[in-house]
Amino acid sequence: MGATVTSKGQVTIPKSVRDFLGIGPGSEVEFRRAADGSVVVVPLGKARPERRFAHLRGHAGAGLTTDEIMALTRGED
Repeated sequence: MGATVTSKGQVTIPKSVRDFLGIGPGSEVEFRRAADGSVVVVPLGKARPERRFAHLRGHAGAGLTTDEIMALTRGED
């Protein structure tokens, strides 16, 4: 996987790498030189962001039926 360096020294990190590292807009990364001379990109801060809908788990209410959940989403009383 390759990337081109711009005249400002910027590189776009490929999406598959961003997804693997769990980084997105505003994320901070660090560049470290490994013992073999290669450079490793390390995300700083939170190890991995939670999945997109993880914060919604368990919010439908305990013991609600499908019809009750649908009524809630439709705003029915």
